[in-house]
Amino acid sequence: MTPFEFCLVTFAISIVAGGLGSLLGLGGGLIVIPALTLLLHVDIRYAIGASIVSVIATSSGAAAAYVRERMTNLRVAMVLEIATTLGALTGAYCAGRVGGRALEVIFGLIMGYSAIMMLRRRESRESVGRAPWADRLRLHGSYYDKALGREVAYRVRGTRVGLVLMYIAGVMSGLLGIGSGALKVPAMDLAMRLPIKVSTATSNFMIGVTAAAGAGIYFMRGDIVPFIAAPVAVGVSAGALLGSRLLGRIRSDRLRAAFVIILLLVSLQMLLKGLFK
Repeated sequence: MTPFEFCLVTFAISIVAGGLGSLLGLGGGLIVIPALTLLLHVDIRYAIGASIVSVIATSSGAAAAYVRERMTNLRVAMVLEIATTLGALTGAYCAGRVGGRALEVIFGLIMGYSAIMMLRRRESRESVGRAPWADRLRLHGSYYDKALGREVAYRVRGTRVGLVLMYIAGVMSGLLGIGSGALKVPAMDLAMRLPIKVSTATSNFMIGVTAAAGAGIYFMRGDIVPFIAAPVAVGVSAGALLGSRLLGRIRSDRLRAAFVIILLLVSLQMLLKGLFK
């Protein structure tokens, strides 16, 4: 494959990754990394470096649209970002000391766990019991759901648990360059009881900050190669803008199903590559 063909293929893959990443709050890295390593045989360290740049691009492309449509819970994002940024710095530092095959296995395990957690549907999305942190920080909110044609109000709970999970998500972001939306969305959806669309929009807002915290370490280590990162960043940005226009019109149950299917497929592929290559 010539360098020009490589750039075209990478750009096309990145558009798809950006669109799905924007819709699901994943940041695009969940698709970019397996595509670069499995299809184009790029070293996983360089794939992660390109992905962490694409995560920032996805967040920049989609976050503004979601904030404008009032889907993003800015208060929740600001509180949780404290933990994810600290985690991202920890993960980026550790990434230089972990082997490539180990990174692929960790990537697959994290994706599989996230998918299993998302399959655990709650009987009711209504929050019960006290939520002192959420009450004190005024984290509760509402958004207009275009698919339902009405305003949806929700109450936030489990803020302390959410902070712990967000630190872990930040570590995985810095370690794997995935933006950790695959962990942030389930954490907000299951532990904090945010609606899936709010979890997705808030994750998109957060992932850029989280990725930026670790990107400097990757750059200094030489893992960000412009020849790979440039088409990925441009393609993901274009895809993110397209995806942000579709989220409000998609039913929540279909969004959840797509999220789980993609996580399971990618988890299986990366585990097989890490264990048997």
